[in-house]
Amino acid sequence: MSALVVKRSYSFPAGRVFDAWLTPEITRRWLFTTDGSEVVRCEIDARVGGKFEIVDKRDSGEFKGEIRHVGEYLEIDRPRRLVFTFGVPQFDPRMTRVEIDIVAKGSGCELTLTHHDVPPEWQQPTNEGWTKLLGNLEREISAR
Repeated sequence: MSALVVKRSYSFPAGRVFDAWLTPEITRRWLFTTDGSEVVRCEIDARVGGKFEIVDKRDSGEFKGEIRHVGEYLEIDRPRRLVFTFGVPQFDPRMTRVEIDIVAKGSGCELTLTHHDVPPEWQQPTNEGWTKLLGNLEREISAR
């Protein structure tokens, strides 16, 4: 299994982009949501060793019902780096590792997401999902 890498540039400071990953009131509006879905639970214990659980309820599409996204924070270095385990237990019992690296670029920043150990059958949908979610992140920060 190889690492999957997705990059995105933002016109926002690194701190705002970083905080959107760990602030439940913001995170619930963009992370693991799709068109026509709603986050019904967003619990984040934003400390190394802390866990998160984000439950997305989908009423249409390929996956209907509640989908749990879980993990544990391994590294938190605001505003530069966030590392966590990640899994969606109802689809695959394996946990993977996600690294978020944010580099300031002028008044904005560049985010590099590296997702390790993604099984081959999940590579394409995972890449598409992260690409969409990082777009959702931009939309959410812009709205604030």
